[in-house]
Amino acid sequence: MPTKKRIEKAKHVLSLRQPDLRIALEEVTNTHNASAVVRTCDAAGVMYLEIISAAMEPFPVNRAVSTRAEKWLKFNYYSSTKKCLTHLKKQGFKIAATHLGPEAAPHTSVDYTQPIVIVFGNEAEGISHDALDLADYVIKVPMMGMVQSLNLSVSVGIILYEAIKQREKKNFYSQTRLSTQEFQNFLNSWLKRPPDYPENS
Repeated sequence: MPTKKRIEKAKHVLSLRQPDLRIALEEVTNTHNASAVVRTCDAAGVMYLEIISAAMEPFPVNRAVSTRAEKWLKFNYYSSTKKCLTHLKKQGFKIAATHLGPEAAPHTSVDYTQPIVIVFGNEAEGISHDALDLADYVIKVPMMGMVQSLNLSVSVGIILYEAIKQREKKNFYSQTRLSTQEFQNFLNSWLKRPPDYPENS
């Protein structure tokens, strides 16, 4: 039986979740990076993580790195980028694809208060052609160093916290943004976690 403290914490965290701010990951295979992204998404109030994997393999999470944050997110799996992004665009989402090309605008130039999916490519090849073709925005984090590359989880964190800043200015965190049904479904699921599950995870 969940304690009163646990129930209140679950309700509070769910009240801050942003169902229309999503991260999509293309063919991410590095366990450490994947796990760190999961942890960052939970911390930033992301509810849904879109996983693109042609092989439809389980997302490679290391619990020691993620601190088991994956338990508090909803993973949606797709066998291709086109299927994923076409589906989300039909739901009214804008697509922001991260890319290091010269056409990419600074990540701060995008309005993250609209329903939006931010797409990140894998560690070796970056974003796919399909993601670029379907993108409404192509963005990058400005870098001043010799190495023009950031760790995946760092990039996710920088962009998500820009989104948080924008959403805070519009008071997006002052009221629950999950639907009543979503909120109740997630609450029921979260409260079924084992009683010894870490309170701070």
